[in-house]
Amino acid sequence: MTTMPVRDRVEAALRAWDGYERRRGATPVIDYDCAPLDPAAPPPTPATSRFAVLAELAAVADEPDCRADDRLRARVDADITYLRAMLGERRPLTGYIRRTQGCGAAGWPDDHLTEVGDRARASLADLGVDWDERLPGQLARAEGILRRQDVPDAIEQAAADLEPLVRAATGTTAPYQLTIERVDVDAYWSYWLDGAGTAARLRLNRQRAEFTETQARVFALHEVLGHALQSASWYARWSTVDDGAVRLLAVHTNTQVLLEGLAQALPLFVIGDDAVAVARVRLAHYTQLVRAGLHRAINDGVPVADCVAWARQRVPFWSDEEIGDSLTDRGVDPQLRSYLWAYPAGIDWFVALADRGDPQTRAAVLRAAYRGPLAPADLTALWPAGPTIGGPGADS
Repeated sequence: MTTMPVRDRVEAALRAWDGYERRRGATPVIDYDCAPLDPAAPPPTPATSRFAVLAELAAVADEPDCRADDRLRARVDADITYLRAMLGERRPLTGYIRRTQGCGAAGWPDDHLTEVGDRARASLADLGVDWDERLPGQLARAEGILRRQDVPDAIEQAAADLEPLVRAATGTTAPYQLTIERVDVDAYWSYWLDGAGTAARLRLNRQRAEFTETQARVFALHEVLGHALQSASWYARWSTVDDGAVRLLAVHTNTQVLLEGLAQALPLFVIGDDAVAVARVRLAHYTQLVRAGLHRAINDGVPVADCVAWARQRVPFWSDEEIGDSLTDRGVDPQLRSYLWAYPAGIDWFVALADRGDPQTRAAVLRAAYRGPLAPADLTALWPAGPTIGGPGADS
């Protein structure tokens, strides 16, 4: 009798769990499938319940091969932690983020927030954009407003134009294919990418997806040449080398600081001379740090009214709906309570790398990022002089 390797047991459990959630119409577990396809393999059978998945993952976690593999143990621990949260368990934020995203959640002090905000304001002022309620409209005009029907073509053209720059920076030669779909979803996201192997599906949310010419370029870097090409690159490597890693990507795990951090900051590495795109990144860096403050506050029991007042003071162009959605997503949803922390944690580290890292370190990180998954600890090992991922600690 052949015993299934522990990594394969984990992937089988994740596929069964994903099938269970999809069958119920719930949020899928697998975000991107990078495992080489076995045409002879039967389709996975959905799990009978979340409890069945939890029991299997707990059994795998007790296997000696899992306990001896730090990377595998961290992945299984993240899956178990998230699954328990789906079942109603609510860990304190710091522990929840550590066990899922693999980084701290101490946050950032006011002086760092002020410094990042000042840089964003200066970049926008150079474009003639004011830091008040007029900012969204002024920035859209500075970036060049696109008609909705022109958005897919603009994204595809931007991806084609920028692809050589990204390949040169990352060293990847992997192929990928992109399909763009339009959907209507009442959700926080304007767009979402998922896929398997070299095939990526990009969904544009009609309820939120309004683009400018600059946003199309930034978007092409983030979703297409960031996530899609990066995942296809991992798939290509795993098609020839089996390093024992779990090849099913999920947003509640410790690859997200890398994936979302680099995707947000990628314009600084490949089109740093595009002042409008750079301003967009500087603005995103600041607003993500503000969202991180809300993330910590609502989970620390700060009254909603105080959270709203704090956000309004720092981001005068946010609507009440935007602030409310930020609080709900980060305080209530088990997936987003974990996943959305990767955005500020990731962009803060990768912007610092772009701004302060030496050329050799920047090149090494980008090439490693397209070879395979990197946890926050791996990023720190590549750049020990970099900032603390998740922040050094917020002011009390």
